[in-house]
This record gives sequence, C-alpha cells and structure tokens, in this order.
Amino acid sequence: MLSPKRSKHRKSQKGRMKGDTKRGATLAFGTFGLKALDSVWMSSRQIESARQALTRHMKREGNVWIRIFPDKPVTAKPAEVRMGKGKGNPEGWAAIVQPGRILFECDGVSEQVAKEAFALAAQKLPIQTKFVVRYDYKA
Repeated sequence: MLSPKRSKHRKSQKGRMKGDTKRGATLAFGTFGLKALDSVWMSSRQIESARQALTRHMKREGNVWIRIFPDKPVTAKPAEVRMGKGKGNPEGWAAIVQPGRILFECDGVSEQVAKEAFALAAQKLPIQTKFVVRYDYKA
C-alpha cells in the first residue's frame, strides 16, 4: 500500500474539501482515465484495491498511472475511550480527492477493455466516478 517514506508532521488537522480540484483535472500520461465526481478522503487500501482490479482486468497489458497519493495522516482513538485527552494515534494514510480530479490513467489497451477495467476499479472506490478519454484520441 502507498504511504509516504517520511512526513514533516505526525498528525494533521482535518481541513475542508469544498470546491473543485485545482490541479490534476486533465489527462497527462494516458489515453483513458477515471475522474472523481465527489470529494472524499481516499484511503491507501481503497487506492490499492482499485489498482489491482484495474491491472488484473487489463491482464497486465498497457500502462497504468496512479494520479493520487495518500499523504494525509488519519488518526483514530481506540474504541470505548472517553472524549478529550488529546488527538488519537495515526492509523493510516489518505489522499484528499476533490471533484474533477483524475484518479487513474491507462494506455496501451483498447477503449472497450479500458472502460470495463475502470468500471471494475470504480466499484472499489467510495465515490461516483466518470470514464474520460483524451480529446485527441482516434480509435
């Protein structure tokens, strides 16, 4: 699973996820992509699960690019612990995803295979997504 090698701070504040993404909204590497339509904290487990579904359906042909990285530490307090007494311990990592963000890209396979693969990957994700194609793509 994806996680940073090192980070500046062990714990981070929540922040807000309002508005559309400011970067990563266009296809940069591949011909086909999966675009987010909602905002969410996507865990490294969810990203890895979607990547596995994608590459398995493509039968390891072509290339896959992961355009998001889980660099936000997510903390949690143990079960049945009273309120207060500070922030919980880091439990995992999440990527902040906003509407319009390209999550995955692929190339080197037909449009039909890519569409089916992205449909399987989208089922693993906690948000609505959309299949996108590069504007200059010719079948």
